Amino acid sequence: MDNPVTHAADFFGDNSPDATKAISRSLGNRLLTGLCIGLSFLAMVPLVSILCLVVKNGLPLLDWSVFTELPPAAGMTGGGFGNAAVGTLTMVGLGLALAAPPAVLAAIYICEYDPRGRLAGTVRFVAKLLTGIPSIICGVFAFAAVVVVTGKFSAVAGGVALAVLMLPTILLTAEQALLGVQNTYREASYGLGATRFQTVFRVVLPGALPAIMTGVMLAVARAAGETAPLVFTALFSQFWASSLMEPTASLSVLIYNFSTMPFEHQVKMAWTASLVLVLLVTLTNVTAQLVFSRRSP
Repeated sequence: MDNPVTHAADFFGDNSPDATKAISRSLGNRLLTGLCIGLSFLAMVPLVSILCLVVKNGLPLLDWSVFTELPPAAGMTGGGFGNAAVGTLTMVGLGLALAAPPAVLAAIYICEYDPRGRLAGTVRFVAKLLTGIPSIICGVFAFAAVVVVTGKFSAVAGGVALAVLMLPTILLTAEQALLGVQNTYREASYGLGATRFQTVFRVVLPGALPAIMTGVMLAVARAAGETAPLVFTALFSQFWASSLMEPTASLSVLIYNFSTMPFEHQVKMAWTASLVLVLLVTLTNVTAQLVFSRRSP
């Protein structure tokens, strides 16, 4: 393979000052490249360690029965967490349905209709503030807004809490996705006689959809693992939920409850639930990326 250091020395001459500078730059470039690669692998060590630990401890109890049976009582063996898995999917789905439409529409407004207006600046500022609010505060808000009003813990209250967590992430990523669409597409659409509404929803939004879905999946991944908001809103249940207006189990709360028990089987069940939660989030992200990357123009 060609050596850039040798080429620089041959081109400038061995004793040329320019050759010395070229050699120094080449060596510095290689050193920094190696440093970046090494730090990249170092940053992956915690992630790989967590995945290995979850797989090692959660795999022994992983079978189909854990998705069809109810959680075991304290000190008992067997059982599963089918109601918790269904409850997690239900509440995350509710939160996504409540958060995604207003977040995307708000992003469209502040990017396409009033990008420099006072309202757009206020929306951006509030969204950035919401991203830094602790999740337990969102749980307290949903408790006051839904649980206190309805008089009961429920999946709906949990969905509202998760929606508050998802909304700023989806809004900010959708804004960046819309800004990433080249202005030439907008100009071409206007040149063909399309209105702003037609341009936004037929040209800009389809072009930004893959990036928007990335933000949606990031929001889903964050919401699926939240525990504190669901403790305040959905509480927990040992049984299958028959409606959205009653206490509902979730994987994150089950992991918290079982991991603090002094029983070996419950701790192992918590590890298995952690593995299922990781797999659920991973499969959702990968599926969304594969589906929407193919639709990218």
